[in-house]
Amino acid sequence: MVEAILFAAPEPLTAAQIAERLPPGCDPRAALDRLRRSYEGRGVTLVRAGSTWAFRTAPDLRHLLTREVVERRKLSRAGIETLAVVAYHGPVTRTEIEEIRGVSVSRGTLDQLVEMGWVRPGRRRQTPGRPATYVTTDAFLDQFGLESAADLPGLADLRAAGFLGDPTVQDPLPLPEPEDP
Repeated sequence: MVEAILFAAPEPLTAAQIAERLPPGCDPRAALDRLRRSYEGRGVTLVRAGSTWAFRTAPDLRHLLTREVVERRKLSRAGIETLAVVAYHGPVTRTEIEEIRGVSVSRGTLDQLVEMGWVRPGRRRQTPGRPATYVTTDAFLDQFGLESAADLPGLADLRAAGFLGDPTVQDPLPLPEPEDP
């Protein structure tokens, strides 16, 4: 039943959403674990992104299903920087984003990230003015093939990949090691 629910779902589902569709007493988490194991090494895999589950094409076969014309919405440099700050430092306020980036964040930048579904407003801080915070979403994790924020590359990984060899990048960058929220 869990397999059928996930195949028919138009978007990834949480274990709680799956449980709502099952008879009382069923354990969707155990079923999800069994399904994940049974689909290992096949053309389709069951993946977890944050708290949601979905079937995806196996990484080694994705090239077979890629279209020649892919319409992608490019993020501006400000959008990429803002997304990185939210991913590595979230939950984070607009003011904190501006402090880390060193420039003002335009309203449109955060709006675009929210519209794309990669960032959402989080809880308000219990400080004067009660500023809103921003956090990444399960859609962000799904888009980048991450199970949790802890899977984000750390500073050492970025250096090893050559991303921090650029002289225009400030060194050291204030990138903490990701934590699982």
